[in-house]
Amino acid sequence: MDPTDAGAPLLSDRVQISGNVVPMTLTTGGKLRWPDRCLSIAKDVLGFTVEGSRIKINAVIESGPGICCPGNVGAPMRKTFTFEPLSEDSLRLWNQRLQSVIDSLGRPKRLFVLLNPYGGSRSAPKVFSDDVKPLLDDANIHYTLQETKYRLHAKEVAHSLDVMGYDGVLCVSGDGILVEVVNGLLEREDWSSAIKMPLGVIPAGTSNGMAKSLLDSVGESCTAFNATLAIIRGHKRSLDVATVLQGQKKYFSVLMLAWGLIADIDIESEKYRWMGSARMDFYAIQRIFCLRKYHGCIKFVAAPGFENFGEPNELGGEIDELNSNWVMQDGYCGPTFDMKGFNRKIEGPFVSIWLHNVPWGGEDVLAAPDAKFSDGYLDLIVMKDCPKISLATLMGEMNKGGHVRSPHVLYLKVKAFALEPGPRADDPNKEGIIDVDGEVLARGKGTYKCDQKTLMTYEKLHIKVDQGLATVFSPIN
Repeated sequence: MDPTDAGAPLLSDRVQISGNVVPMTLTTGGKLRWPDRCLSIAKDVLGFTVEGSRIKINAVIESGPGICCPGNVGAPMRKTFTFEPLSEDSLRLWNQRLQSVIDSLGRPKRLFVLLNPYGGSRSAPKVFSDDVKPLLDDANIHYTLQETKYRLHAKEVAHSLDVMGYDGVLCVSGDGILVEVVNGLLEREDWSSAIKMPLGVIPAGTSNGMAKSLLDSVGESCTAFNATLAIIRGHKRSLDVATVLQGQKKYFSVLMLAWGLIADIDIESEKYRWMGSARMDFYAIQRIFCLRKYHGCIKFVAAPGFENFGEPNELGGEIDELNSNWVMQDGYCGPTFDMKGFNRKIEGPFVSIWLHNVPWGGEDVLAAPDAKFSDGYLDLIVMKDCPKISLATLMGEMNKGGHVRSPHVLYLKVKAFALEPGPRADDPNKEGIIDVDGEVLARGKGTYKCDQKTLMTYEKLHIKVDQGLATVFSPIN
């Protein structure tokens, strides 16, 4: 840490540390410095407490020797530093100045915490008690904890939450609770102000794609500790939201939509849930060697630079039909745009269609390596045909994003997308599954659990992207 970047002294005094009287300085640049340590208030300091005549600084430092040296990449750990001002006036002044610097950072002071005790390996309660709560306490953040009791409970809570009473909503779960919260906020009458509520994600579920994407964007590992630090520090970034529409029904997505191979693996592997995380790999092998293809068609508005993908689409009556369905609905109806741009299409059969809003689909699946959080586009991964051996190799490269470079894959960016799903190529009496953010949006006939009700039907649907509609807490570079 370069002392020349610290700024002018805001408060300089002599204090007692471990029985020794030493100089200590708080600078306008937010650095707290004494002879053997220099802490950045923004990055290293969580909060502080005054206990009698002493001040305790709750901090996070990198483990291992040389913790102040640039280039050290040790894992972060909590640490408390205690100093004692030499007079009551000095104590009061240190208290005021430290609090003033922390307040200037715009950190959250009140959080509403939603915890899913049933997701994944049911580890969320332990993750919260071991990793999240101690850090929130160190940062003097007040929180209200709500455990979800059933599916869509988080959506109901978000729909009625007093958003003025909190500085953010914290989701301790996989990706599912985050998606429910976004849908709950956008279905409110005051959606335009409610969706500005910053959202935080703590990885504690089966799929932690959003947390992984956020933390990996700055080179940090996907842990509950790191995710909590990002929330405490209060840095935020915008997040695109995709509106999925079918008639008068709508669903808001922040992660992905899949149809074909990826959706089949994600949803049908649930029958092997007893295998834990290995169920995905196990079922993927089955699906590769008993490969299905689906008839259908996709149409899209290509992003600049991708206009030559697919074939020209002859525009018909779908424009008026689509626009007529986007009026007079409660809550947010989705963005508007010129439907005349909907001019490209690709005909099936398809092995897989995959749309992604963020890079990572899970902690070990780099689905869309070029995806951005708020570029206003979805990354589209299309596979029409692929030899089984090549497909097995391709699937093995998903952990580092290598699959998008395969000659069997089309990878492009789109602003809007229409899916017209059809039956399986090998059996016209069986159809497929449409998976959005890890949940079944629609099931066709003859599919796994096809008797269960879904939000939409296995028919044509449209997706539009609203750039930067939501806000998420994000780690700092």
